[in-house]
Amino acid sequence: MAEEHTQSKAGETAVISGGRIELRDVSKGYGDEWQHEQVIESLSIEIEPGTLSAVVGPSGCGKSTLVNLVAGFETADSGTIRVDGKPVTGPGHDRMVVFQETALMPWLTAYQNIVFGPKLRGDLKGSALVNEAERLLDKVGLTEFRDKYPLQLSGGMQRRAELARALINQPLLMIMDEPFRGLDAMTRELMQEFFLRLFEEYRRTNLFVTSEIEEAIFLADRLVVLSNRPATVREIIEIELPRPRALEMLSSPEAYDYKRRAMEILHEEALKSFTSASGQTEFLEAYSKRGDL
Repeated sequence: MAEEHTQSKAGETAVISGGRIELRDVSKGYGDEWQHEQVIESLSIEIEPGTLSAVVGPSGCGKSTLVNLVAGFETADSGTIRVDGKPVTGPGHDRMVVFQETALMPWLTAYQNIVFGPKLRGDLKGSALVNEAERLLDKVGLTEFRDKYPLQLSGGMQRRAELARALINQPLLMIMDEPFRGLDAMTRELMQEFFLRLFEEYRRTNLFVTSEIEEAIFLADRLVVLSNRPATVREIIEIELPRPRALEMLSSPEAYDYKRRAMEILHEEALKSFTSASGQTEFLEAYSKRGDL
């Protein structure tokens, strides 16, 4: 694939060697024929190299299933998922996932966790592996904690170690499954800013799943809004806030408009979910008009 170029935070040209993601008419369901539940249906997304697409949707719509499909942990019932034109047939280090809960191995230090993947595969060895791990430890601010075990690290430190562990594999795609969920408000805000600086420097293609609209708007180039289950793409909102970004931009009229549009769609989809679940259509519509929902 031809190399593409983008501007880094420092204004220098950063090279992107790949990372185009294509999902075409992807569907996934679970259960036997008589108890089948369709979770994703005819979902199509294209993600350009070096961009960050944030995915939001109603609770339980299938966001985690989407993560599993793109990561290769599960197989779609129909449709295709491709990375740089190659079908996804299983997990691979070209797609690294950072999960909701820490996936650091508790018996390994921060340094050992970071080098585990390339050391196991043997694709980075000796001084090259040590130098890259130490460079990333410094980049994520964990040099002084390299020999600490995960339980000795704060939640924010664990997330930074996981980012370093993912980046050392030089993935084409970073898949973030609500990675800052569960952190306290201050730590979450700091991690958002930290992650954003990393993204603007490295420009790894990113699929970022979140339930926080403001987080999505702050980070993303595009906001992919999913429908109620079975999930499909309800709308794609282009986020045209300039980079590098600052949290103050979330108070701008443009950010407010993005949030209002996304919330309107999510409210409509959530209403469908409640209606189908309870059958209380008139009740929900009446309270929706009052603004209580």
